[in-house]
Amino acid sequence: MKSSWPRGRIGSRGRTATLAEPETATLEDDEPEQGPLRRCLVTREQGGREEMLRFVVAPEGRVVFDVTATLPGRGLWLSARPGVLHQAIRRGAFARGAKAPVVVPPGLADEVTAALTRRLTDLLGLARRSGAAISGFEKAREWLQVGGAGLVVQAADGSAEERARFVGGRDIPVVAVLSAAALGKIFGREHTVHAVISPGRLARMIEIEARRLQGVADGETSGQ
Repeated sequence: MKSSWPRGRIGSRGRTATLAEPETATLEDDEPEQGPLRRCLVTREQGGREEMLRFVVAPEGRVVFDVTATLPGRGLWLSARPGVLHQAIRRGAFARGAKAPVVVPPGLADEVTAALTRRLTDLLGLARRSGAAISGFEKAREWLQVGGAGLVVQAADGSAEERARFVGGRDIPVVAVLSAAALGKIFGREHTVHAVISPGRLARMIEIEARRLQGVADGETSGQ
């Protein structure tokens, strides 16, 4: 039975994507979603599933970003690295991975950025409400000094010198992707430049989401 999908080139305008040419497909595209590693459709490199970006194809053929990697269907995985999402759109990687024509929404990159931002914001809010996070230069630095920090979260638009002075050369993960206003909203302040998360699973989750968001945000310009 012939497909009723219209055929066209994939692009940033949401047109239907055709299948990639047969010679570009590999046996690796048929890898099952088992184990901790996933392979990127663009780079062909493997990475931890929690660190990558998962997409699925909805019943109507639309590519959907699965921010928590829980939606049913075959996962289409991309590395959260600058430019990878835009390359996937330009090269027809989603159609190749799905082995069927797909519709790429015109604002897919914006949807991914917004979803990751909400996810990171929600996790930071959870950390604050549970007492696993503290903000403010002096209070947060006290946690650092007594070894009670598993992650430092700083404002991306904060002073680079002040951010470095706060960390003080300590060997601790640092992420800086949200603005001072966005962090302030989470912590009930007008602006927040420094926050510390206590060690544990939540700190690791926040770090992963921040790095995923950073990779996508960095690719907004480099991938176009």
